[in-house]
Formats: sequence, C-alpha cells, structure tokens
Amino acid sequence: MIAAARRAALDALRQISDQRLDMGEAVARARAGLTDERDRRLLLEMVSGTLRMRAAIDHQLALRLTPPIARLDGLVRDVLRLSGFQILYLSRIPASAVINDAVDLTRRGGKTSAAGLVNAVLRALSRDRETLHWPERPVHGSNPEALAPYFSVVHSHPEWLVSRWLGRYGANDTERWLEFNNRTAALCLVANRTLASRVALEAELNADGIATQRTTRAAHGLHVIDGQALAARAFREGRCLVQDEASQLISELYAARRGDRVLDLCAAPGGKTVALAADVGATGLVIATDVRRHRLRILTETLARCRTARARVLAVSPTGALPFADGSFDRVLVDAPCSGLGTLRRDPDIRWRVTAAGLPALAAAQLALLQRTASLVRPGGSLVYSTCSSEPEENQQVVAAFLAARRDFTEERVHQTLPFRDGLEAFFGAVLERRA
Repeated sequence: MIAAARRAALDALRQISDQRLDMGEAVARARAGLTDERDRRLLLEMVSGTLRMRAAIDHQLALRLTPPIARLDGLVRDVLRLSGFQILYLSRIPASAVINDAVDLTRRGGKTSAAGLVNAVLRALSRDRETLHWPERPVHGSNPEALAPYFSVVHSHPEWLVSRWLGRYGANDTERWLEFNNRTAALCLVANRTLASRVALEAELNADGIATQRTTRAAHGLHVIDGQALAARAFREGRCLVQDEASQLISELYAARRGDRVLDLCAAPGGKTVALAADVGATGLVIATDVRRHRLRILTETLARCRTARARVLAVSPTGALPFADGSFDRVLVDAPCSGLGTLRRDPDIRWRVTAAGLPALAAAQLALLQRTASLVRPGGSLVYSTCSSEPEENQQVVAAFLAARRDFTEERVHQTLPFRDGLEAFFGAVLERRA
C-alpha cells in the first residue's frame, strides 16, 4: 500500500503543476486527508524539498533518461521528482520503499505504460547516489555571470534569476544567497503587543515546553527552536502570530503613533494589521482592506483570534477610487502584491512560477496602487510601500516612478534586507512623506 504522506505529496505537486496553486494552498488541501501529525510534517518536507531542489533533481534524472524530462507526462515527471528528492536528500527513507511506491503511484495515476521507466530510472539513481556527477564549476574570471548555469543546477534556482544576482552582487554573495534559500527556515513568531510582550510570550512558551530564541533584528520576534508552537495556548488565544523576521522589520518601519488613523491596503493575512493596531492604541484606528473573499476571511479570522479591537475589515474593489476622502489617514500602507522573489526559502514554488517577463506587469500594478492611494494621505503623513521582492523593478524603480509623478511626496527612508548580508529574507520598504 502506498504510504499516505507520499500519496498526499504527489497530489499536492499535481495541484501545483496542473492547477497552478501555490505551495501553501496545495499542501493545505493535501494534508486534510492525513490524520497523523508525522505524515503531515513529512508531506510538507517532501513537497517543499522537491520544489526547492527541482533543478538539481532534474539534472540527475536527465542523466538516466532517454527522453528529455520536459517531454515526459506531467504525472510521471512529478513522480520522478518526488521520488528523486527522497532518494537524494532523505537518506532515512529506504530507497526500496520509495521506488515501490513510485511505481504504484504511476499506475494509480493511469500511466501503467510508464511504470517500467520509473522503476529503471529510480533504481539507477539509487545505485549511483554515492557517486553522483555534477557540472564542473567554471572559472569565471572577471565575468561572474559565467557561473549562472552551474549555480542554477547545483543550487537549484532559475538561471535567469541567478544571472541577475551575479550581475548585481558578484559570485560570493550570490552563492551565499542561494545557499540561504536552500536551508529550511525555522518557524518565527511575533508577539501580539496588545496582549503580550515578547518577554511574557517567551516565558509562557518556555513553560509549555517550547524552546525559542529572540530575533536579533526585529524587536518583538521569537524563533522556535523546539516544540509545537502552533498547538500552544499562546498561539490559539492570539498572543502571538507567525511572521518572518524580515517582515516584522517592515512592520516596525511603519512607525504608527498613538491615535493615528491608518489604512492597511492588501492587509491579509493580518500580521501587519495586528502590529499597527498595537501601535495606534485605543484612540487610533486601522482600516484593513483586501479584494479577495478568501483573503478577507483569513484576515478576519486573524484579527478575531488576536482580539484586535482597533481594526476594521473592509472589502474594496481592485480598481477605481477607494471609498475614503482625500487626506483621511495619517499613514497608508501599501504592502503590494509582488513576485515574492525575496521569499524563495519559505516559498520554493515561486522559483519556477515567476519569470523575468512578468516583472514589468507587476511593477505597473504596484505603481498604480501607490498612485491610487496617495491622495488619501494627509499633508505631513506617510505612505509606506513594501514588497517581499528582491528585484529593483518592483522596489526602487517603482518608488522612483511614483516620486517623479507626485512632487508632493519625498522619500524619507528606505529599508531592504538581503539574505547574504543580513541572514534574512529579501524584503523592501520605503517611507514616502507627503509635504505639509
């Protein structure tokens, strides 16, 4: 019988490939049929690992395949990738069990004619896994971009993106970035300061057997070192949320004050809204908006769990004027939809979904959001623009285009984290002040 976690992992990969779901949604759907928490953890490890190391796995599979991997049936390709990940990177799992389940999964998917190919390729991979051949590292001389094809395979990133980073940051920093993205990220929590300080949260989690370490840059975060933090009372009762440390630093950039009126555009899942509500206090107000029904539901659930009284949720249209008067807000936050290329460590599926050709359209939409909200900022107030992208088209270039069109705004400060420099995911934020 096929192992439950393995079957669920293939189902998730198929949903990502066929239905273009993101990894989080696909895993959430697949795990609904698993009752054992160990299977749920293994499901996530297998799906994220297969996506993270896809290019490296494909290289090894291609050495043992006659047809190019791109020409294989989609299900057969996903079976080979999933099984290849387990053979190459999960040594605790017996290769024989992986191969037997791979053959059965192929047949279960109606591709019986490919079962022999799957069996032969995976047996060859298992037999050779102690003597694998990788591309030879080129001597790049004064042209670090010559390393792009090599890095793309051995560090499993799209070549176009590797080439960009090599051109901007050079070989050493780029390789550190790629290695960072291939390390599993620890769960990171942030205290809901309306209900608990970081010190109090740390003590409560420790008493419940959950070991944590304070974030070094963000003022209110805790990395989870050991224990099931999401099953803890502190999480269930809203005294903390899941939020990456780099994202927490963007929340600190807002610098909302007691009594401020704040508009949080694109607010789901709600971590930044909770932080803003703590900042504005009982005399302030946060209007949290989003355009999609399921994101509004997530946002509402987050605010309810965190007992965030000074925030109101509002659905808005994706286009047209927003339902607020000019100058209504002290601060407007535009946490813009973006490529997500700064979060490849946590969201490895983005590596293979985003293309360079898609960046201009994203940048145009981001600029339109800034232009749509600018008049809502009162004179002397701030417009804060942020993304979880690493790319200048979505960051500095959007800000420059906005400031060129809106002479009544000035750039007050800019913040960007870079993995090779900061040990954090790549987030960008800019505070733009409207002249009084």
